[in-house]
Amino acid sequence: MSAKKKSQRQSEHHALTSPNRIGAFVDGEKNVINVIVETPKNNRNKFRFDEERGVYELAGVLARGLSFPFDFGFIPSTKADDGDPLDVILLMDEPAFPGCLVKSRVIGVMEATQTEDGETTRNDRLFAVPVQSHDHARIKSVSDIDKKIISQLEHFFRSYNEEKGKKFKVLGIKGPSEAMKIVERFLV
Repeated sequence: MSAKKKSQRQSEHHALTSPNRIGAFVDGEKNVINVIVETPKNNRNKFRFDEERGVYELAGVLARGLSFPFDFGFIPSTKADDGDPLDVILLMDEPAFPGCLVKSRVIGVMEATQTEDGETTRNDRLFAVPVQSHDHARIKSVSDIDKKIISQLEHFFRSYNEEKGKKFKVLGIKGPSEAMKIVERFLV
């Protein structure tokens, strides 16, 4: 067997399972979603899953002084208006790692638009808390989160997008029932 074929065969066997083979909801629990972490809290590196190669790749590095305030990920088996799975801000007790599957409760949504090159697309951020959380177990709705934290998250996403030449505009913050309607609407 040629070295090229052997390398190709090995990479096929060692590739990660596509997150889209995982359902959006935890089996049998309509109010518990699966979240795949892409970028851990306090990280400047932005990661993304490369579906074709089956690995997580470095998608960018944030400017010095800017880092993800919470774990950031997505809901598998969803596809939002921007063509990507639904984004999730995950309030974890400790940072996870890229590719970590976390069973979570949706607690709300930051409805937002993102504008790039004059084209505006809806790009909401859902809020979720892991089922196994200790520090955030009492949070049932985004309204239970300190307003300063919400303001800081809005500022983070505006700054993050501005650095990439995009404009991020928050349309509103809504609770868990509105967030779940968004999840249901974007199931694939």
